[in-house]
This record gives sequence, C-alpha cells and structure tokens, in this order.
Amino acid sequence: METHPPQRVLKQVVNYKNLHFYQKSDVLYQLTCIFCQRFLPLCGDRTVDQMVQAARSCKQNIVEGSEDGATSSETEIKLINVARSSNDELREDYEDYIKKHNLTLWEPGHKRFKPMQEYTRQHNALEDYLPYAEKWLSEEFANICLTLCYQVDAMMNRYLKRLEKQFVEQGGIKERMYAARTGYRKQQDEKMKNFEAENASLKAENAGLKADADHWKAKYYDLRARALNAYNKQQEEIKRLRSKLEEE
Repeated sequence: METHPPQRVLKQVVNYKNLHFYQKSDVLYQLTCIFCQRFLPLCGDRTVDQMVQAARSCKQNIVEGSEDGATSSETEIKLINVARSSNDELREDYEDYIKKHNLTLWEPGHKRFKPMQEYTRQHNALEDYLPYAEKWLSEEFANICLTLCYQVDAMMNRYLKRLEKQFVEQGGIKERMYAARTGYRKQQDEKMKNFEAENASLKAENAGLKADADHWKAKYYDLRARALNAYNKQQEEIKRLRSKLEEE
C-alpha cells in the first residue's frame, strides 16, 4: 500500500540562538549599554534610553519573530523587519555620535577599517569583546558598534529574503493546515480504494472456492448414490443366491 509522508502544520524554524545575526545583536546590546555608561551622561540625555532600547528591541524582536515563526510566517517576517528598524535607529545614533563629537568614521580605505571589519565578522560572542570594552576610546567603540549594526542589517536582509521565498513556496499556517488535511484525506481515500480492491479480490476468490466446493459436493453425492445402489444390488443378489440354495 502506497503511503505519503504527513504534511507539517507547524513550520520547522531555526533556533534563534544559532542565528549569527542574533548573536551579534546580543553583543551589540551589551556593548551599547557599556558605551552609554562610559561616554554618555547617565542623566538628562534621552539618547541613552533611546540607544539602549533600540539595541534591546532589535535583539528581542529577533527572538519573538523566530519563536512565532513556527505558527506564523507573516508574524516572523513582520518582527524581523521591526528588528531591522530598531537596528537602523541604533546605527543612526552611533553615526550621530561620531559626527557630533567630531570623530573619524572608519570607512573603507581607513587603515583600521579592514582589521575591524574582519574581527567583527568572525566574532559573535560577548567574551570576544569584553576585554577591550573598557579600553577602547569613544571613536574606536562607536566604529566597532556601527560596523556590527551594518553586519546585523545585512544578515537580517538575507534572512528575510529566505523567509519570503519560503512563504511563497510553502504558504502560511492556513495553507499548511489545508495541505495537511488534504494530504490526510487523500491518504485515507487511497487506503479505502485499496481495501475495496482487496475486498473485491477476496469475494471473487471466495466465489471460486464455493463453486469448487459445490462441484465436489455434487461428485460426493453422485458417488454416494452409486455406492448405495451397488450395495442394494449386491444385497438383492445375495438374497437370490440364498433362496436358490435353500430350494436345492
């Protein structure tokens, strides 16, 4: 009997902790907290709250989007886009800080740009940055965080394209539920057809056996009638011979 694998209703999602852009966003949140403590006034400056909240919003929306993605691709895409917006806001704050304090933006061509880019690209754990977090000057710190913002954004963009492609190919939960239900009903229909075909085959076989049984039954009664007839004739012959002997 041919069977088909069951359709998945809940989408299989990646553990957000394994996503590199989540790991980098977590590093970025922790570094932003340290940056604000070191280089921004703790009171009277709304920039501190805005930067910390933007960094946290990016990280948290990645978590929520990934977890909600099992049931809603639409929600996952929406929350990852919210995370992107928060990351863009944080990036803008770091760029404003560099401009406001007349610091140098490390762009391609700057002697420290390539080493900085390579290091941030290859390191996604907070412990890789903490030894330097209390030593960096504000320019170093801001450029490191700004580079992380760009990398997180690029990774989220690629991830969103993959989600959108997946959504187009697999649909949302309603489509998956319909596909699962349709697949189940098709499987049951196939089983029923196979059972009906098997039942018809057994009926035909049973009819054949019954016909054979009737044939042998008829033969049995015919042989029985012949044997009984022969026996009766034999008894009559015995009687006749006895009667003849008595007369002699």
